[in-house]
Amino acid sequence: MPRFTPLVAGLPSTVPFVGPETQERQRGQPFAARLGANESVFGPSPRAIAAMVAAAQDVWKYGDPESHDLRQALAAHHGIGAGHIVIGEGIDGLLGTLVRLLIAEGDTVVTSDGAYPTFNFHVAGVGGVLHKVPYRGDHEDPMALVQAVRDTNAKLVYLANPDNPMGSHHPAAVIEEMVAALPDDTLLVLDEAYVELAPDGTAPDLPIDDPRVIRMRTFSKAHGMAGARVGYAMGAADLIAAFNKLRNHFGVSRIAQAGAIAALADGVWLDDVRARVAAGRTRLARIATKNGLTPLPSATNFVTMDCGADGALARRVVAELGARGVFVRMPFVPPHDRCIRVSVGTEADLDLFAAALPLALTAART
Repeated sequence: MPRFTPLVAGLPSTVPFVGPETQERQRGQPFAARLGANESVFGPSPRAIAAMVAAAQDVWKYGDPESHDLRQALAAHHGIGAGHIVIGEGIDGLLGTLVRLLIAEGDTVVTSDGAYPTFNFHVAGVGGVLHKVPYRGDHEDPMALVQAVRDTNAKLVYLANPDNPMGSHHPAAVIEEMVAALPDDTLLVLDEAYVELAPDGTAPDLPIDDPRVIRMRTFSKAHGMAGARVGYAMGAADLIAAFNKLRNHFGVSRIAQAGAIAALADGVWLDDVRARVAAGRTRLARIATKNGLTPLPSATNFVTMDCGADGALARRVVAELGARGVFVRMPFVPPHDRCIRVSVGTEADLDLFAAALPLALTAART
């Protein structure tokens, strides 16, 4: 056997998300409706697809390791300097680099219990010590996170707004209040993966050079490019420059960069996707209510549905839906594991979900 470090040797061998492809191999057939991974079934802008097709002809070349053109486009889009932006392999890749930059073995990190688990895996992978704060109802609790930072002298604190897996969100003023209350030497990781799908007034107005905040966004959700793996972080220039010490400089492909630039320029397509997502959330809420479930308000491209019991029932509902060809997921941690989480799909996808849900609920309850 290779000589693993003591830290790695002591970590469990786990997978944070069992992909639908894995489940399809186990089932021996594909899902009829893929509604569990919060992907955009509406896909990328046609302009992005065309740009990626064109870039494929030059795929023999490495992608620009500086992602210069994409960074310039994002800088113009956000009205900031390109030195405040770093590109990475989705938010997951950026989180991994950030944790390696800041967390050594024994350093403390604060997050919410039940929030996006990939961040936790990165922290555990470098020997950081996680302190988890309960949600307040179905929302992450910003000021409780700040208090935990003060109690533990944490170097990092993670908050997603809007939130996954509950779909809830805080208005900008709440996030601004949280940042103002942070110690000067603590960094807030503000995960805004779903912010393009949230109501106006969700994204806070924060100085780009505030050293207490790094904002992370992605082309995976509203822009429909989850398979391309391209995200970006925005923050103080010194912090962003430090990513160059550790990041995978060739981690974002030439094709992905071209697609992201074209997607960013197609605001008409993004507005259309927003409208279709809003309509899909409305229909999912109606389906849930018709079947006796409680849909939670959502600022994302999914709806979390309260099954009205415990995690055991929700897990059975997820399994029974899967047996009927409908892939969905659920929160991991009580009390939120009383819910299932269903992504917006096409009308045909939602027809299949509407037909399968009453059967799945009956089977799960018996």
